[in-house]
Amino acid sequence: MSGSAGEQGRGRRGQPQWCPPAGSPPCKLRLYNSLTRRKDVFVPQHGKRVTWYCCGPTVYDASHMGHARSYISFDILRRVLRDYFGYDVFYCMNITDVDDKIIKRARQNYLFERYREKQPQAAQVLQDVHAALKPFSAKLRETTDPDRRQMLERTQRAVELAAEPLQRAVQSGLPAEAANGCAEVLLEEAKDLLSDWLDGSLGSEVTDNSIFSKLPKFWEEEFHRDMEALNVLPPDVLTRVSEYVPEIVNFVQKIVDNGYGYASNGSVYFDTVKFASSDRHSYGKLVPEAVGDQKALQEGEGDLSISADRLSEKRSPNDFALWKASKPGEPSWPCPWGKGRPGWHIECSAMASALLGASMDIHGGGFDLRFPHHDNELAQSEAYFENDCWVRYFLHTGHLTIAGCKMSKSLKNFITIKDALKKHSARQLRLAFLMHSWKDTLDYSSNTMESALQYEKFLNEFFLNVKDVLRAPVGITGRFEKWEDEESELDRSFQDKKAAVHEALCDNVDTRTVLEEMRALVSQCNLYMAARKAARRRPNRALLESIALYLTHMLKIFGAIEDESTLGFPVRGPGASLDLEATVLPYLQVLSEFREGVRRIAREQKVPEVLQLSDALRDDILPELGVRLEDHEGLPTVVKLGDREALLREREEKRRAEEEKRKK
Repeated sequence: MSGSAGEQGRGRRGQPQWCPPAGSPPCKLRLYNSLTRRKDVFVPQHGKRVTWYCCGPTVYDASHMGHARSYISFDILRRVLRDYFGYDVFYCMNITDVDDKIIKRARQNYLFERYREKQPQAAQVLQDVHAALKPFSAKLRETTDPDRRQMLERTQRAVELAAEPLQRAVQSGLPAEAANGCAEVLLEEAKDLLSDWLDGSLGSEVTDNSIFSKLPKFWEEEFHRDMEALNVLPPDVLTRVSEYVPEIVNFVQKIVDNGYGYASNGSVYFDTVKFASSDRHSYGKLVPEAVGDQKALQEGEGDLSISADRLSEKRSPNDFALWKASKPGEPSWPCPWGKGRPGWHIECSAMASALLGASMDIHGGGFDLRFPHHDNELAQSEAYFENDCWVRYFLHTGHLTIAGCKMSKSLKNFITIKDALKKHSARQLRLAFLMHSWKDTLDYSSNTMESALQYEKFLNEFFLNVKDVLRAPVGITGRFEKWEDEESELDRSFQDKKAAVHEALCDNVDTRTVLEEMRALVSQCNLYMAARKAARRRPNRALLESIALYLTHMLKIFGAIEDESTLGFPVRGPGASLDLEATVLPYLQVLSEFREGVRRIAREQKVPEVLQLSDALRDDILPELGVRLEDHEGLPTVVKLGDREALLREREEKRRAEEEKRKK
């Protein structure tokens, strides 16, 4: 009886009620959206799939640091969305290879080369340059923008100075050889001026369409090479205007059919008044305050499209060209309105819509494209689809200034990407960009780059120290050591920093704060390692390796470390595929241990010559090979593999400092 009662009691005892932990609310990614001018929670339209269109370059000249500003910044954002937040990003970019600037530059180059081939006499060159200076001076007098005026004045002065020796040579009847030498110098200096003058009088005679495709083809190739050198991921799809003309014609036709466009004199214009007065639409979504800014509108129309007769074809001064009737000396395609070519804004609308449909998640471009380019793109596309949401999030990268001055191709004060890469590595440029917000103005100056160099050096030193700790021989179980308070404290700090990094990335991908948090984490690791060293104890391998791998992972996400590297910055041999570190470090370790044994004996036997030899190996011979040995009293020598140039610079600085000390 009693037994069964006991069993019944046991049977009634159930598991206690379980309550789930309260948890913490997840941090949501917010992006600064130009359509609202605030940080909006990012919600893609289709699950994890993100459709993204980015305005690519107009290829008529070398890519410069202003391009790098935009494309490196978007590359960082794209990588973070893909590799950190786990979105499936479909990234499209265009190449503008049909445009007023390209047409003009192609004609000018062609006419100038033709002029040179005729080998004009020195007197003829002088006469032509004087003739070209007249319209140029008139343009200078009309220019009100101070930066542009200054640039034109510099050009004029340089041409006048180069003309003086030729003037003297012609007047004093110097031999043809001497005069031709002066003429060559003048031709080089006056190239832009003469090209513009030749184009003014002969441009309409250039009818061969291949002349207009050769120039953009060349510069597009250069652009892709520059992007590869900067470690910018290629787009998933690349569209070229020249390949999408039929789609553009159909796009324009539908806008006209929907009542938002009209043909006039062979061109087709967008009816801004009709569009803005429609209940479903609004014009100037990004910069409503700029609507009606004629200067900005005309820049958007292009130099070849703002003559008085062109402006008189429009119903309203705010209307803009969807399709331009081609004049003599311009490329053209057949269409329902006669021979013509696409307007600038319509190109992106038609190409992006062909790939991404009636509504995309993200559209990106430089800050200066907001009006009129992007506002016009929005209007055309929403007129085509009769919707109000062609773009959900509009992202604009900040301007780039050079030592505080505005940079632009038309002002001729630009630094090409190739020149920038001669001074700094792609990683250093990227670190400089990561240290600033993607949407703010970035000043490219020696100070900016110095900060990036210091940051790289600081991290690299940490990676090299961790690699040294990991190289110390231990058994398989010796890898795991008991954690003392110091390890627990460092790990707590590590977890806090990871959480802070996550919050910063959710806050409009704030890489500047991320890099600061990473710097603080490395500083704490350095203090921990120094304390361990002072106590003659080995630091905890597993913990340091975890932290170093996390930092490597973050730098890979940002595109600052190439994929193959397992920990820290990769050290490459002459053949890019060779992992130099894994190959040579075992041999260097043997050499280092042998040197230590020799030094010990030399000290005991008091043989200073041998000690001098081992110092020379450390100070003179190995740095030439990119190897640094660090001797520490009572501890094994640390072997580090670094960049040869950096080690040689370090050695020079050290010697200079010692020299100063000796003088004092």
